[in-house]
Amino acid sequence: MTGIGIIGSGAIASVHVESYERYAAECEVKAVCDTFKAKAEDLIAGKALNAAAYDDYKKLLSDPAVEAVSICLPPSTHASVTIDALKAGKHVLVEKPMASSLEECDLMIEAARASGKVLAVVSQNRYKTPVAKLKTMLDEGAIGKVVYASFDSLWWRGQVYYDLWWRGTWAQESGGSFMSHAVHYLDLMHMIFGMPATVSATITNINHDNSECEDLGFVVFNYGDKIVHFTSSLVSHGERQSITVEGEKGSIGVPWTVSACSPLPNGFPKENEEAKAALEHRYREIPDLPAEGHDAQIANFLRAIEGKEPPAVDGLEGRRTMELIVAIYKSSTMGGPVSLPIASTDAFYRKETMIASMPKFHEKKKSVDNFSESKITLGRDLGR
Repeated sequence: MTGIGIIGSGAIASVHVESYERYAAECEVKAVCDTFKAKAEDLIAGKALNAAAYDDYKKLLSDPAVEAVSICLPPSTHASVTIDALKAGKHVLVEKPMASSLEECDLMIEAARASGKVLAVVSQNRYKTPVAKLKTMLDEGAIGKVVYASFDSLWWRGQVYYDLWWRGTWAQESGGSFMSHAVHYLDLMHMIFGMPATVSATITNINHDNSECEDLGFVVFNYGDKIVHFTSSLVSHGERQSITVEGEKGSIGVPWTVSACSPLPNGFPKENEEAKAALEHRYREIPDLPAEGHDAQIANFLRAIEGKEPPAVDGLEGRRTMELIVAIYKSSTMGGPVSLPIASTDAFYRKETMIASMPKFHEKKKSVDNFSESKITLGRDLGR
């Protein structure tokens, strides 16, 4: 039985608690921490937990009942709290984004290596059945050579979203739509295709005047043999998030879509119903995942703690997503393509020197400590 501590008791913390509760035979939440102790107490009461409440995460790390922690804090704190937890001998599951910089990622990875404890980064969309089926089909070569793909990370957030004290600042949130939202789809992109050779990006802030950071951006990832086009938005009503992959033999995507064409004598397309039916059949016969989202990733985290399997998204995997974000920000300021990898001597490797180079689209003038409404949405359900 693994004792769990929850550090940070905002809305996402409830998602973690609910997932841990589904594995009651393997773990139990023993402690919850928040600088506003009343929030920790409310979470404990609301979930009927037999857990201690703390207002200092270092007190939680000193609790012998806690063997592993979920870190559900603003991004600027992820590295320091993760490193302290690993040094205290705790296993760590840290929410996205992994950290605020590549330097911080590397310090976290080294702390995990030195401690011998598990470090995992939340990337729950890897555990969605439509995504898993898409990757299986691509790995099988179902549509032949991939030539182009598009990722649409489309979200909508109202103006007041950025009134929360840490949001919309380079210092605290460490970025805008790419850091806070597109991180999910950037993770899926490199899970499916690996890392690109070059990154070309542009960012702007169109509709959120209480945020220093971007709310809209576009990227071209060049893999040499294929191009991936990526859109990140916080101004898209309906949040129509999608992945489309174009291959020599057909096109498939999430939410599930399929098409296949053959050329007419003049080169124009006609539907290839036989090829389309074959792709449809293969998609339907791939089994659904037994668990999805946070439930599935927390199950993996618990099995990793027990030594039964490696964490699906370890520190190195989390760092790859951060490197893509850093490259996007660097390209947007340089006005041209950026080659990967990012060197440790690069100004964008460290948070302070990266922030110094980034534009402040607006001045943050409004700030609140908490919202009275804590309900959040986790995006569209990727094909459900």
